[in-house]
Amino acid sequence: MALAAVIFSCFLIGVTGQDGQAMTAEEKSKIRDQILEMFDHAYNSYMDYAYPADELMPLSCRGRVRGLEPNRGDIDDSLGKFSLTLIDSLDTLVLLNKLDEFEEAVKKTVRDVRLDNDIVVSVFETNIRVLGGLLGAHVMADVLKQRGEKMQWYRDELLHMAKELGYRLLPAFNTTSGLPYPRVNLRYGVVNPLSRTGTESDTCTACAGTMILEFAALSRLSGDPIFEEHARKAMDVLWEKRQRGSDLVGTVINIHNGDWVRRDSGVGAGIDSYYEYLMKAYILLGDKVYLERFNTHYSAIMKYISQPPLLLNVHMHNPTVNVRSWMDSLLAFFPGLQVLRGDLKPAIETHEMLYQVTKQHNFLPEAFTTEFRVHWGQHPLRPEFAESTYFLYKATGDPYYLKVGQSIVEKLNTHARVPCGFAAVQDVRTGTHEDRMDSFFLAEMFKYLYLLFSEKSQLPIDIDDYIFTTEAHLLPVSLSTTQPSCHTNNTEPQAHEDDLFSYSCPSAQTLFPNNPTFAKTIRDGYKYLTGVGRAQQASHVRGIELPLHDTGLEPVEFLKSMGISLTPLTELVSASQGSASQDSQKGVFKLKLVAEVSQTPEHEEVVPLIVQLISPPFLGRTVLTAGPAKFGMDLTKQEHGVKGSIVKSVPYTACGPIENAVELKGHIALALRGDCMFAGKARRLQEAGATGVIFIDHREGSSSAETPLFQMVGDGEPTDDITVPLVFLFSKEGATLTTALQEHHNVDVLLLPKERQLGKEKPEKLNIKFRLAKEGELAEGELESTTIQLVLEQSETTTDTDNEATSLTGETQETCSSPQKDPESCP
Repeated sequence: MALAAVIFSCFLIGVTGQDGQAMTAEEKSKIRDQILEMFDHAYNSYMDYAYPADELMPLSCRGRVRGLEPNRGDIDDSLGKFSLTLIDSLDTLVLLNKLDEFEEAVKKTVRDVRLDNDIVVSVFETNIRVLGGLLGAHVMADVLKQRGEKMQWYRDELLHMAKELGYRLLPAFNTTSGLPYPRVNLRYGVVNPLSRTGTESDTCTACAGTMILEFAALSRLSGDPIFEEHARKAMDVLWEKRQRGSDLVGTVINIHNGDWVRRDSGVGAGIDSYYEYLMKAYILLGDKVYLERFNTHYSAIMKYISQPPLLLNVHMHNPTVNVRSWMDSLLAFFPGLQVLRGDLKPAIETHEMLYQVTKQHNFLPEAFTTEFRVHWGQHPLRPEFAESTYFLYKATGDPYYLKVGQSIVEKLNTHARVPCGFAAVQDVRTGTHEDRMDSFFLAEMFKYLYLLFSEKSQLPIDIDDYIFTTEAHLLPVSLSTTQPSCHTNNTEPQAHEDDLFSYSCPSAQTLFPNNPTFAKTIRDGYKYLTGVGRAQQASHVRGIELPLHDTGLEPVEFLKSMGISLTPLTELVSASQGSASQDSQKGVFKLKLVAEVSQTPEHEEVVPLIVQLISPPFLGRTVLTAGPAKFGMDLTKQEHGVKGSIVKSVPYTACGPIENAVELKGHIALALRGDCMFAGKARRLQEAGATGVIFIDHREGSSSAETPLFQMVGDGEPTDDITVPLVFLFSKEGATLTTALQEHHNVDVLLLPKERQLGKEKPEKLNIKFRLAKEGELAEGELESTTIQLVLEQSETTTDTDNEATSLTGETQETCSSPQKDPESCP
């Protein structure tokens, strides 16, 4: 328990000078004042234009009231007509030294907020935002009251409201497993006929596993153990349901029988705060069981999910398989959690990767690929990157992280600030705004930014006496001494090996002895990860610009289709210039384009293929033009083509394990282009038993009529193992095929070269040879009856005949004497 009370404050402070000069006190003070002004702008805009509504609509300058605005789906489950933004902001007011505003806000909350509304809300969001906000504000009010400065009238009103809300959330735990329903009606609970909820069968892992801090704090502050008992039970179920072979959990679980519904496992959306609350439950409650479980999961995460600097989702039952090639922005919290764990190196690596993405796109997009392209472009002003920046600065004292924080402040002001607050970014690629300012922006973002630029002496509380919830609400670590841990919680001994920091405080000096520049050394390997920010230097390697946007090809496909290979220059530079080369930097890999020259035709012919629908009612009349592949079965050598019924792949991109292999076996698979290479998709579908693959373009509106056909290329590895036929349809042709499948369910197609299309008569071929000869002169073997003679007559009035000749169709064409033509191209 003593360890739990001090682990949060055991960071190394005072390392300076890694990336330039340390920030002066005046510079930090100026940024801190800027952050205060930004908070005032956001908070006052909410109070002036939106209160008592749950959230501010910053573009419309009015409040968002559920039921009066267009329904946004699950996002609106956060709104319960309980002045969400006000409650979520209460302890932020204290931390930012706005004590008068805090006292006034508490009075408004006690006077105006009702918690018995007939409305269905998210159990998870209401717990972390409203219950956590009430508890954090109660703790702050109690501290101020004990000092005798403020809140002398306060009589635990916020704690009473928190207890009432806790009871209104408890019906969600009325399941056979102990896992909570995802939603509850604040007035009628779950099973009541008037509740309009209770039919759900699934919940996310984070939704069930992110209750323990708030519910345990409520129990220990109110003296009623029922809340902590229910939250512990939910944590126990998730632990018991983990995959024993990998020690990973899935993303979605059935709340009645505990079966996994979605088995992909990562550290981002759907799972994130479950891992966070295992570690923080140990810190807050002093229960070693939670630390044991966290360490077990953490070992599995670092073994399977962590691929520095990336964190990629894997299949919980087969964790060596990545299930997607993109990451979501919620995983940005993880470096901060790794700091608490004491694992600084991977924390620094992942954080630096995230920082490079923000340099490229201004903010973290909701999801981005492993190549750092935008997958989902929204950015709802999430605070997780700022959170990890704060924790890394506190752990290292490196002023580099102050510069990172400064960039966050500047980008918020430049790209998100509007007259009535701060607006979410609808698409980071265009910078367009969304009429949305979530409550977590005030609850979390300004806390972490203000703490980043503040000294402990400048804060109204000792921040190291508190633990942050996932919504950044402050709970005192002294709760670990108010009640013994639950003895029914047991964790069997695990096979994983404990490391240096499994049970001890993080220490950068132990990890990196006498190395004040350790953080910079780690970062340098990822500094130009996305290609942004690299200094332009003179180089003997000449860059080229490729018109990728005009071709629709992926970069690697485009280069390979041109016969271009990529060769690392590391050894070349070292050999030619030595280790002191000005062109080389540690961790930066330069590439040289090496063209493979061979005696091939000037333009490699792309043989058009077709997908012909032959089952009723189409009967061969619907023919779709398709592109070929440079690997797989050569359809031009198949006399009758390849016939089969089509089945959609699941997942549609075929970039993860094929989930409908039984259905696909013996059929031609449909797969969507994107997220991974064609060859990888083909291998997975072939292994699943598909007899062919039709790839459909993911770019909306593309068609063979407007875009030239191209040949799909491999992934750089040998493709001899791929033997099934592969064809490519642009999206318009693909839509015809998928619509046919949707309407008729059983659709047979024929894959073959266009020239062998069924029902089309083959034209007779006429070979014509030209040679120059005198009139009437026949070569050996020529017959007069089969020889067409064209007589060229000399003109006395013009020399234009030198440059023109009459073709068989009567059209004029350039002759071989034209200076613009290659003489060797003449017939």
